[in-house]
Parts: sequence; C-alpha cells; structure tokens
Amino acid sequence: MFRFYFRLNLLTRILCALVIGVIIGLIFGESTIHIKIFGDIFLRLLNMIVLPIIMFSLIVGTASISPKRLGAIGSKVFIFYIIVTVLSAIVGVVISLVFHIGGTNIINLVPGGEVTTFEVKKISFLDTLLQIFPTNIFKAMAEGQVLPVIFFAILVGVALSVLKEQDEKKAGAEMFFNLLDAFVEIIYKIVRWIMEYAPIGVLALMAYTVGNQGFEVLKNLFLIIFVIYLSLFILLIVGYFPILHYFKCSPLKFLSKAKDAMITAFVTRSSSGTLPVSMGIADKSFGVPKSIYSFSLPIGATMNMNGTVIYLVVCTVFIATALQIDLLNSKLLVIIIVSTLAAVGTAGIPSAGLIMLVMVLNSVGLSINDPKVAALYTMILGADALMDMGRTCLNVTGDLVGTVVVASTENEIDRSLWE
Repeated sequence: MFRFYFRLNLLTRILCALVIGVIIGLIFGESTIHIKIFGDIFLRLLNMIVLPIIMFSLIVGTASISPKRLGAIGSKVFIFYIIVTVLSAIVGVVISLVFHIGGTNIINLVPGGEVTTFEVKKISFLDTLLQIFPTNIFKAMAEGQVLPVIFFAILVGVALSVLKEQDEKKAGAEMFFNLLDAFVEIIYKIVRWIMEYAPIGVLALMAYTVGNQGFEVLKNLFLIIFVIYLSLFILLIVGYFPILHYFKCSPLKFLSKAKDAMITAFVTRSSSGTLPVSMGIADKSFGVPKSIYSFSLPIGATMNMNGTVIYLVVCTVFIATALQIDLLNSKLLVIIIVSTLAAVGTAGIPSAGLIMLVMVLNSVGLSINDPKVAALYTMILGADALMDMGRTCLNVTGDLVGTVVVASTENEIDRSLWE
C-alpha cells in the first residue's frame, strides 16, 4: 500500500485527498473533529520550517548576488511587488463596488442575532514598521516574527556578499557561504519529506472544514466569495498576463509550468510552505538562476500578497456597505493604502490575512469591538478557509511572475524553455 502511495504523483495524491476529504466531511459532519489532528500536524510541520526556509534562503540568495548587482535586482523586486500590490487593491475596490456587495441587510443573516465576541489585539502601521527592526533577533525567531527575520537575513546576506569580494576575507566568507548553502539543501530535503505527508494533512483539514461548516456559510457568503475569486481571476488576466507577454514569456506556458506551485498553494494555504515547490519550478521550468529566485521568492512569500490585498479590500467594503456606511473616495483611498501596507506585513501562513483585516477595518473607523462589526467579521471567519485557498494561490503566482520579470530584465532567463 505504501509503495502504491509513493509511486503516485504528489499532485495527484493531493487532489485525490482534497476530493476524499470533502466526501468524508459531508458524510460524517462534526465527527471529523477526531481526524483534525492529522491536519494540525501538517500545519505545524509547515510552520516549523517557515523561518528556516526564509532566513537561510534569503541569506544565500542575497549573498549569491555581487554587491554591484544586488541594488539593481533588489530594487526591481521591490518595485514590481509594490506596483502589483497596489493594482490588486484597485481591482478589489472596483469589483466590490460594481457588484455592490453587502448591499442587502447582511446583519440579519446572523442566526438569532447572536454575536460572537472575542478580543483582537489592535494593530497599527507604526507597530508593523517598528517590528521590522528587531531588538533581539533570537527572540523574534522564537516568536515567529517574519519581518525582522527577513531584515536580519538580508543584512547578513549583504555583508557576506561584500566579504566575498574582499581578498583578505574571501576564503572564510566562501566557506561560511558553502556551509549555509548546504544547510539550505538540508532544509529542502526536510520539506520534501513534509510534502509527502501533505495528502494526509489535506484530507483531514478538508474533511473537518466541510464537516463543521457545511454549505450554510457558503449560501450566506456566496457573493463575497464570488467577488473575491472573480477579482483574483481578473488580476491574473489583466495584470499578470500582459506583463508576461511584454517580457516575451507566454502566459499559457507560464500557467502550464507553474500549475504545481499554484495547486500546492491552493490546498496548503501557505505561501511559505509552497516555497520549495516554487523554487524548483523557477529553476527547472522557468530557467531562472538561483541567485535571483532564492532572493525574490522568499521576499515575495512574505511581502507580495496580491491575493491577500484583494481579500482585505473586498471584506472591508463588504462590512462597511452591510452596515450602510458611505465609503467616500478618501476612505476608499485609505482602504487601498492600508491594505497594501497590511499585506506587506502578512506572514505567508494560513489565515494570516484575518489578523490584518482588523487593521484595515480600524483604518476606516470600524472597530471589531462593535457587536455588528464583530458579527460580520465572524461570518467571514467562518468561510475564510475557502477564500484563503484562492488568495494564497494568487500570492504564489504573483511571486513567480515577479521572479520571471526580474530575471528577464537581467537577461538571465533560459529562453529555450519558453519556446
């Protein structure tokens, strides 16, 4: 049985697990809580490996680029990610207004008018900005703070890149670089082992989600889910495709090559957990050198959250409209700006966008402590897993598009793979 399991393609196993999980959830309902532990183990394994992947991949990726080229590649990566993130927010706002989501009295859909109350820590942009600069990097790592780890890793990578160019320090720097590079390969091997367990984790998570939520939540939130997925699709078609075409990379070939990463992101709901798959595609299928993708992809897994921005914008407009709050142009601009900044600080792990949604709501005067806001927030929370799948898929797709674009501008992409 185990031989048959491992002979099957990983993608096939994950898709089969997804379907079987839905069937089990529909049949056994809330009893699926007994197998949820297998899904929790999978998510814990992903979270365990997130910081090591990001930290050491960034150090090696940054150090692989010569100091002269580091500024050019780094600036291109950041500029591309910021532009596409802002474009994502605009698409989300426009589609939300076109469909007038929340136009009906959605608050009446809360059963019996009951409201789930809970405390959520208030998040400010200044706090997010300060968190980038750690006072204790080991404490930041222990607490799973991604932004300070990224900042520290880039600093170490830049310093190592400079030392490799200095004759008197070159030997030691090269030895340390090779050690880190070997450690990265060890981490990737562990990730491959974790991904072998992925189908079991996916089956358990899907069974539990469907078994406990059923289709009632889908009925109440069908429009918001539809608008989010439509916005994701529109960004792919009118945003990513023209960019790829401009840089002479076939959009259809891109989708064919990137499908494994996109589906992995969809079912795992983790941009960081999908990193090894994305890196393998960038290397083998896209023909992008390691010096570029080992820098752009870890950065993108945390900072390039196009799908998350759409989710934040659509959900904020949904709640505001449902509460009959007039969204003036100034407030829409605030939503776009804050959603962009919030997405930059969103970790590449499942459902991280839920926390950032609180920050965006606060920016337009919608406190989560208000019972009506809390009720609508709870409704979104109930269907978040379904929305998280789509937005994570687009997040990872955007990371790969950015990597291809940067490699094309540097003339370091194997064009033979795109013919």
